[in-house]
Amino acid sequence: MSTLLEKHRQTSQGSAIAELTREVRKISRDKISDIDLINREATYLAINALIEAARAGEAGRGFAVVANQVKNVSGRIGQLTGELGKELNGLSERMVTELERQQGQRLTDLALNLIDVIDRNLYERSCDVRWWATDAAIVDCMMSGSDDTAAYASKRLSVILDSYTVYLDIWVLDLQGRVVANGRPAQFPVAGAVNATQHEWFAAALRTRSGDEYATANVDPFDPLNSAQVATYATAVRENGASDGRAVGVLAVFFDWAKQASAVVKSVRLTDEERARTRCMIVDAGGRVIADSKEAGRDAARFDLPRDREDTGNYRSGNGSLVGYALTPGYETYRGMGWYGVVEQQITTTL
Repeated sequence: MSTLLEKHRQTSQGSAIAELTREVRKISRDKISDIDLINREATYLAINALIEAARAGEAGRGFAVVANQVKNVSGRIGQLTGELGKELNGLSERMVTELERQQGQRLTDLALNLIDVIDRNLYERSCDVRWWATDAAIVDCMMSGSDDTAAYASKRLSVILDSYTVYLDIWVLDLQGRVVANGRPAQFPVAGAVNATQHEWFAAALRTRSGDEYATANVDPFDPLNSAQVATYATAVRENGASDGRAVGVLAVFFDWAKQASAVVKSVRLTDEERARTRCMIVDAGGRVIADSKEAGRDAARFDLPRDREDTGNYRSGNGSLVGYALTPGYETYRGMGWYGVVEQQITTTL
């Protein structure tokens, strides 16, 4: 908590520094402009005095010396104000560059934190599917193949879903891909009616070599679950629940992606002022936006990062916004799926 408060404090300080920089630059420009105006008036007065001194002849010679000196002083003042203006502009530009560098790094840090939260969440999903595949009710259902064990497995899955509300449904499938039991049969009547052999995650689950492995599928609408967006995790159910047992079926869990991911991208720590001009996203390996804090007003389902990007970084986009991004680092045994956390912020004021 102290770290988050410190980051928020630093963000507030950065905004205050930017505001002070704008104020200093405005004041310096205004004051230099005032000096230039006064100096021009003094120059005009000196020129007029020289003209009058010339008309006065010998009587005006002494006054002409003073007028020339005033003119010289005015010239020097004009030179100094010009040099001061250039130096202040250069200093302001350096301050702008440094502030942008710091803000870009902050957006990168926010993007990394965003994808890290997703990684940790999905790591838990990989743990869940491997653990539940060893549940006695699930194993018995696959080994006996009776209607009674299937009904009991369905009740057991229903209990799990009551506690783990991040899931839409959990399926038990036989080796032929048929759904034998699921946790929400009233909502999703898929048992005996749906076959999953066309899905890569089913085949990948059967290819797992032990209970330590699992399969994943990218986020997509899933027709049997009313076309809800889900992240799918699956693994083999093994004989007697042993890690090295032969595969007797498949367990698949369907993570309620839209609801959970939306909560993550909308909870990125931003100031109230920033939130209105900032877009936080999860972008998959193909550039598809799969979670977006500005979903209601987003203009495209893609966000293309630079081709020559590193794993983490920031840059100015073509529309002038500042973008920070970070590739999934994975977490524990979850290696990630090549997704990126992306934070795009519109720059509304200039120094």
